[in-house]
Amino acid sequence: MVSVKQISKFVAMGVGLIILGVVAFTSWYTVDESEQAVIATFGAVNEGISEPGLHFKLPWPIQTVEKLSKETFSLQFGYKEKDGEIKEVPKDTKMITGDENIVLADMVVQWKITNPEKYLYNAENPEEVLYNATSASLRSIIGSSKIDDALTSGKAEIEADVRELLSNLMGKYDVGISVVNVKLQDVELPNAEVRKAFTDVTDARETMNTKINEANKYRNKRTKEAEGERDALISNAEGDKASRIETARGDVAVFNAIYNEYKNAPEITKTRLILETIDKVLPNAEIYIMKDEGNTLKYLPLKPMEQQAPPAQGEGSDKNG
Repeated sequence: MVSVKQISKFVAMGVGLIILGVVAFTSWYTVDESEQAVIATFGAVNEGISEPGLHFKLPWPIQTVEKLSKETFSLQFGYKEKDGEIKEVPKDTKMITGDENIVLADMVVQWKITNPEKYLYNAENPEEVLYNATSASLRSIIGSSKIDDALTSGKAEIEADVRELLSNLMGKYDVGISVVNVKLQDVELPNAEVRKAFTDVTDARETMNTKINEANKYRNKRTKEAEGERDALISNAEGDKASRIETARGDVAVFNAIYNEYKNAPEITKTRLILETIDKVLPNAEIYIMKDEGNTLKYLPLKPMEQQAPPAQGEGSDKNG
């Protein structure tokens, strides 16, 4: 028959084995490359572990370890995708633009856990905090934007503004989450009639822009042609100016030369100028040198004399030869 002492011994041995097993199995842990861990002693956080590999700690319940992923998560705002099916959440996506139009907007937020301690202990549900902050940020930016920007070319700017505002909010909430990127998925009008009206307005605006571009193109063409004509006229004028200046300089030089000759022999120079002028004005006229001595006019017939002039010495020698 087993005595009470033996039973107590077996119980003590069992408890000891259990304690040894707990110590053995809870005094070490491993961290993968894609994980990060937090060590807590009696519920108080001691340190964060991000180095991968085998690590040791005090056994449970003295120290506990919490492991979190380092991967980038995606938060779907305004819709939920599960098993390839997309379910919209209209109450979250409906919002008003700065020019008082209703649009439906949803987006994806990429985020990471950058402070495991704050993520675990600063908020009960950090992802819900992120979702609500995303809603507030997107509504704030859409509420200060025009509908044209939200539906067309302003999406990139809206995304940048939402990311900046959301990052600032998450920094203030201090829940250990950092925003990596935000991406608008769809921004559309609430019903078909409004979408058609907006499409008509957009088409009209595009037609207007096309006409403006064509007019600007024609204006630029005509401006270039006018500038070319202007440059040609200026170039011709500059050339004519230079030509006239050179001609004037030449005339001045000739005048000065004649004037110098005139100072040396006034009568001869005057006579020569008269004869040269007559020759220019009447190139085919016969010229006579006359001397008036009273009532009888005597003249020297130069033309007959020119016709009867003897041949040059070289010509005579040729004939004699």
